Amino acid sequence: MTTTQTSVVQDLGTLAHGLSHPARTRCVCELPQVLADRPDGTVVRSGAIVAKAHAADTDHEALAARIALAAAPQLTGILLPPLTGPGQSLVAPGPSGGPQHPGPSEPSAPAPRPVTLWPLGAPVDPTDPEAAPWAEAAVLLARLHRTVPPFRLPAMRGPAKAARAVARMRAALPGDPAVLPVLAGWRALPAWARGEVPAPARRAGFLCHGDLHLGQLVRHPAPDGPWLLIDVDDAGTGDPAWDLGRPAAWYAAGLLAPEDWFAFLDAYRSAGGPAVPADADPWPELDVPARALTVQTAALALTKCAVEQRHPDEHEQLMIESCARIATLPPELAADHAS
Repeated sequence: MTTTQTSVVQDLGTLAHGLSHPARTRCVCELPQVLADRPDGTVVRSGAIVAKAHAADTDHEALAARIALAAAPQLTGILLPPLTGPGQSLVAPGPSGGPQHPGPSEPSAPAPRPVTLWPLGAPVDPTDPEAAPWAEAAVLLARLHRTVPPFRLPAMRGPAKAARAVARMRAALPGDPAVLPVLAGWRALPAWARGEVPAPARRAGFLCHGDLHLGQLVRHPAPDGPWLLIDVDDAGTGDPAWDLGRPAAWYAAGLLAPEDWFAFLDAYRSAGGPAVPADADPWPELDVPARALTVQTAALALTKCAVEQRHPDEHEQLMIESCARIATLPPELAADHAS
């Protein structure tokens, strides 16, 4: 961990601890716990408070809109609400090591990494795959997609994240033939799925999460409250099929059991989700997002392998091989979806 990363983690821990620890009482708190530490998000927990430092290149205005979305009454019971309102949620780690808080009427100071504050939730247990809440996730997605955006929002960032993953892979493995199947799958996608143009108008106005996977669900209040979606960094308006794309890709690659996929799809349809037809073949709508998220997953896997100086594991290799297959598939489904 670099000195800068250490400073960010310490500042987040200090901030979360200060909010979770009762004033003027003897401290017997556990040390702050790092839940994630990546360039696009460092997350630290102290007690029942979670502090997240977002990416350095975060669009502050777009993030404020997304935080306001998570706090909006229309999203109660769907998205985990923040602990701070949109006017107070952007906090800069201070240059001297302590966090700086903008006052109620002050604009946020320019910050390397804006910070938001959240209540602690209980995540999905990775050691109990049979209890994975696929149906619950699908119902939350359907409710999200059916919600009319309460105010103007930025575009869902799913395609932009896929493009970033491919760019990172290229930078990490310049000239390496291992990237060729992934790049072939990438080039076979329509421009909107590569983040180069907006999504087709008929599919672009839905409220979307933008980065759905089981790590984006928590129970709140912990440990037995209802499931809620977290992490609105990529939320916005777009094609709702994108939010189904990752489980669809895993199912197509053989990484998600058929019974889990059909439980997810059936629950989404039963809850009135608009991403796929209620009683017809879902793949004309899912094909492009599933291909794009296959490429994204493979690109991230190769980048991670390069950093860790190792070969892809079995699951990573399956996604890379899937890229080679999708590059050879006929483009009819992509053309139908983009029309």
